[in-house]
Amino acid sequence: MATVILLRHGRSTANTGGVLAGRSLGVSLDEHGRAQAVAAAERVAGLRLSGVFSSPMERCQQTAAPILAGRDLELRVEEGLTECDYGSWTGQQIKDLLKEPLWRTVQQHPSAVTFPDGEAMAALAARAVATVRRIDAEVEQADGAGAVWVAVSHGDVIKAVLADALGMHLDLFQRLHIDPASISVIRYTEHRPFVLASNTAAGELTWLAAKPPVDEAPAGDAVVGGGAGAA
Repeated sequence: MATVILLRHGRSTANTGGVLAGRSLGVSLDEHGRAQAVAAAERVAGLRLSGVFSSPMERCQQTAAPILAGRDLELRVEEGLTECDYGSWTGQQIKDLLKEPLWRTVQQHPSAVTFPDGEAMAALAARAVATVRRIDAEVEQADGAGAVWVAVSHGDVIKAVLADALGMHLDLFQRLHIDPASISVIRYTEHRPFVLASNTAAGELTWLAAKPPVDEAPAGDAVVGGGAGAA
């Protein structure tokens, strides 16, 4: 049962500028975003990590850097974790995109959306989920069922992965909210994924390494009544 920590990049210059950054180059963390990245690294400091994987986007790699500091790990860049290709929407002001007819479809029926000259949201979800599940299996095979790893990515990517883990249709994924530098956690098992946290902003995560009580249900089973929690 490997566990993935899904970390959205810290606040970027595009976020504060009201711009849909997409895959634009040169979008970096602002001062607050850099502080958020350090705070996120502190939250996972007590964990042995099996790997840190990142979207190719600069803002994600900047967010991952403090986590790697002092660890004998190298950042692994994964194309499957990259931002959605918003096509001709890329670089536009959000306030202008709100006026587009497609905006309403993005909110209400995202599985039907293909951005102009860009990526379909269904394709985004498929490649994001496939990437996370593939890496998770590789990490577990290499380091065992207790392995914990980090994926640094983007809001819509993380929402799509969470929706899959929750068994939600993509058309419901706008019910999820993922803030800059927030941490969500999924533990994959043979039977089902367990969403252990979503959009958290504080709190150390050493409890992820705790072993469940031996008299509880077999690994991968949901405990009726909720169980005793991490030791």
